[in-house]
Amino acid sequence: MPILRPRQKHFVERSLAALKEHANTLGVAPTGAGKTYMLSGLIGQWLDGSDAKACVLAHRDELTAQNCTKFQRLNPSISTSVFDATQKNWSGQTTFAMVPSLARQNHLDHMPTIDLLVIDEAHHAMATSYRRIIDQAYRNNPQLKLYGLTATPVRGDRRGLRPVFSNVADQIHIGEIIRDGHLVAPRTFVIDVGTQQQLCDVKRTANDFDMAAVADIMDKTVINEAVVKHWQAEAGERKTIVFCSTVSHALHTCESFVDAGVRAAVIHGDLSRSERQRLLEQFDRGDLQVLLNCFVLTEGFDSQPVSCVVLLRPSSQQSTYIQMIGRGLRTVDPNEYPGVTKTDCIVLDFGTSTLMHGSLEQAVDLDGDEHSGKAPHKQCPDCQASVPNACRECPLCAYAWTVTPSDKTGDDSVLTDFVMSEVDLLKRSSFRWCDLFNDDNALMATGFEAWAGVFFLNGEWYALGGTKKQQTRLLAVGERTIGLAAADDWLNEYETEEAARKSRRWLSQAVTPQQCRYLPKAYRNHYGLTRYHASCLLAFQFNKRDIQSCVFNAAKRQEAA
Repeated sequence: MPILRPRQKHFVERSLAALKEHANTLGVAPTGAGKTYMLSGLIGQWLDGSDAKACVLAHRDELTAQNCTKFQRLNPSISTSVFDATQKNWSGQTTFAMVPSLARQNHLDHMPTIDLLVIDEAHHAMATSYRRIIDQAYRNNPQLKLYGLTATPVRGDRRGLRPVFSNVADQIHIGEIIRDGHLVAPRTFVIDVGTQQQLCDVKRTANDFDMAAVADIMDKTVINEAVVKHWQAEAGERKTIVFCSTVSHALHTCESFVDAGVRAAVIHGDLSRSERQRLLEQFDRGDLQVLLNCFVLTEGFDSQPVSCVVLLRPSSQQSTYIQMIGRGLRTVDPNEYPGVTKTDCIVLDFGTSTLMHGSLEQAVDLDGDEHSGKAPHKQCPDCQASVPNACRECPLCAYAWTVTPSDKTGDDSVLTDFVMSEVDLLKRSSFRWCDLFNDDNALMATGFEAWAGVFFLNGEWYALGGTKKQQTRLLAVGERTIGLAAADDWLNEYETEEAARKSRRWLSQAVTPQQCRYLPKAYRNHYGLTRYHASCLLAFQFNKRDIQSCVFNAAKRQEAA
């Protein structure tokens, strides 16, 4: 049974504590934080030893199925059922329900008493369908506990979540996930191709900037060619997603990529589902290097090899800005994509989003701000005019704001270069990692059922894992932090917290005579060798051939790629 990482456990503990004090509470965690496992851990602990009933709401079929599968892995003793378009089953102690199906009145009339209602993607909770379900749950049980989890608590329409959630239990920041190696770091470049001042003057509509006006500014042949030129200079070898203002803008920019010899295509909402799926499969296989889109790939799309995101449109909503960049932050599973190494994601912003928002972290405001109006403004110190935050020169008096390293712009300037300091997972893991040969090139950790290790070869770190029932498996290739994160996740998935506690106790216990019998001669008389270090050495010795084979084969694939 998998166990939660330390930060995930802390998140669950704080959420449970908040539920004891409040009838409802919200948790905030970015993509990559393991939201589904945290939801499962929270529900499992809340239901532990009781006959209470829980229900988990989601708005898409794939989320319902994913939540149910991961819940069963973490809580195998708790029964589950599904309520969706094809099944109407409330028999499980935890039911996973599709909102569009459950929100129908004839289905709500037969909804049983729920003790804990959990909302995945909780920023949708203000929608009428969600509110109908929540209201019915409260009518059935006035003592209902309500919990929500979301990565984007600030809605695009600025409506606050206060009517549904009274407080925020905990928030995991995206920087934590990057430092822990579960997402790669973004390197953001702001590039002004002579349109930045014009973009500052674009008016906002009810939901975002006027994209037709953006297209009038950005969709010009000379600009599209300049975009391709800058992309080739900064990220020409990388698999890339491009966000455009309109479909026509995407098609014209795609022509410039194709004219430059780049394998590129456009995906948009007017295409049939089968055509969109065909393009996504071509992109995933590598038949296409650049995929341009208009409002299609912002949410719910992930392709691990993507390591460049190009923004050809501004965004007045920070949540949209974060979602677009997030498409390139996933780490790569080397078994799905052999030979692909990814250590960062380059973001090329040709608009004003980075200047406006400046950060991938969202401040949670449950009260929201439903006032319509212009983008955030500042006051000119000379003439007192109110101008957009992104302006570098006052349009009335020509006052120029001082350019600092944090807001410098220009064709090739780095606005925000995330230099992430490594957080050593050796100190954060539930399991203790051993430096096998005291050269920092081979690190291993073991439990009762599984082992994991990271090994350095030819400039790359290779993470591997195995169990008593499974052969050695390649987990990740890349930087040390990413390898340690993947290896630690492997142990968390196949071991228990009890195994972690026992392995820590072995740190101070001397090696046993039986262990010495199987150790290489060089280690049999090793002064200070502990039982746990010996266990790691033996795990390496017993799996040495498979480990070497996996590492060398992966290294060959890297060279071939």
